[in-house]
Amino acid sequence: MVKLEQIAALVLAAGLAIPSYVFFWSLAGGGGYERRGLRENPPINELVEEEKEFLKDHPEL
Repeated sequence: MVKLEQIAALVLAAGLAIPSYVFFWSLAGGGGYERRGLRENPPINELVEEEKEFLKDHPEL
């Protein structure tokens, strides 16, 4: 009878684990279903120019 209980426990564990695994990866955006696009970083020259303009407007810094 112990074998039957062990098999039932494994079936129950797998029955709970598989849907939760699929649900987790669908929420996390993983699993390869919807690939995320790559973000392009702005060129460093634009960032430097923005900093210069900001410092011109705020000389107390």
